[in-house]
Amino acid sequence: RNRANGSVKLTAVKNKPVLPITRIVSSCLFLFPVTTMGIDISHKYDRKVRRTEPKSQDVYLRLLVKLYRFLQRRTNKKFNRIVLKRLFMSRINRPPMSLQRVSRFFKKAAQPEATIVVVGSITNDIRLLKVPKMTICALHVTQTARERIIKAGGEVLTFDQLALKSPTGKNTLLLQGKRTAREACKHFGKAPGVPHSHTRPYVRSKGRKFERARGRRSSCGYKK
Repeated sequence: RNRANGSVKLTAVKNKPVLPITRIVSSCLFLFPVTTMGIDISHKYDRKVRRTEPKSQDVYLRLLVKLYRFLQRRTNKKFNRIVLKRLFMSRINRPPMSLQRVSRFFKKAAQPEATIVVVGSITNDIRLLKVPKMTICALHVTQTARERIIKAGGEVLTFDQLALKSPTGKNTLLLQGKRTAREACKHFGKAPGVPHSHTRPYVRSKGRKFERARGRRSSCGYKK
C-alpha cells in the first residue's frame, strides 16, 4: 500500500517448499531428547541350584560319571540321563534298598530277563527267606546280599559292565530306595498333636512322664 497516493500494489508470493513431517519431528527430538524407561530384569533363575558333578572325589565314581556323560550325549536316551543325574546325588538322595524290596518290584514287573539297576547300595534282609534269580547292577552290594544273590543263580554287575551289556538301557528295571524313609522325615509336616497330624514330636521319650500336655487340655495349646 502506497501512503502517498493510497494505491494498493499486489505482488505475487512464491510458494515456499514445505518441510516433511519426519524432519520436523526429528529436529524436535534433537532439541528435546526423550529418555526411555528400562525394565527390571528378573535374575531369580540365573543361578540353577543343582549338581553338575559329584562332590565325592572317588576316582571310580568320577570315571562312571565320565562314561555315562558320554553315553547320554551320544545315545540321547532317558535311561542314561537318569543314571547320570543319580550319580551326582548325595547319599541322602540315594537311599539303600533291601533285597526284599528289590525282589518285590522284580516279581511285580514280571520281566525275568531284565537287569535290575540301582544307583545306590543293596543290603541284605533276613526277613526274605528265598531270593529269586536276579541280575543286579548297583554301586555297592553288601557281602551277605552278594552271596545270597550268587547262591540263587543270579549275577551282580558293575556300571561299566552294564554299559557294555546295555548301553541304551534296554531290558533294564531302574529302581531306587524310598527317600523319605529316614527317621528325620517323620518329624516333618503338621505340628504334633494337631488334629489329623501324624508327625512325630521332638521329645525325650514316649510315656506318661514326658511331654503329654499339648492337645489334652485347653490350658496347653488346645484340647481335642
